[in-house]
Amino acid sequence: MKAEPHSIETLLGMPGNADTLLDLAYRIEGGLPVGAVERLAGFVAPGDANFKYRLMSKPTFMRRKKSAGKRLTAEEGNKLARLAKVVSFALDIYKDPARARAFLSRPHPMLDGRPPLDVALATGPGADTVINILGRAAYGGGA
Repeated sequence: MKAEPHSIETLLGMPGNADTLLDLAYRIEGGLPVGAVERLAGFVAPGDANFKYRLMSKPTFMRRKKSAGKRLTAEEGNKLARLAKVVSFALDIYKDPARARAFLSRPHPMLDGRPPLDVALATGPGADTVINILGRAAYGGGA
């Protein structure tokens, strides 16, 4: 799978391209670099230095930064990749980072008035729901 300008790999700052989703899964399982948190947070919420602590608690983030390997656990990497997948799809739909961010941060009626970003961060099924709403927008169902 070739890295697009706003692919999951690019959003996470992963060097090189994952050839398949399985390769991406192996990279996540092996531990993404802790810098992936800052990279994704910087893209999703530029100017908000504390957004990264929504992706992982501050004490955990600081521990990871100080650790010898500076790697995330597979669970932490999976959460980041889940959000990167949602952001990547929003960018595919809206074609403009500012518009994609606006969609992700604005309360949405199909999400009980919650912002898509909050829903996508909470659980995997929540992220799937946001992707479903984006798919509706792409194919004329409205978002």
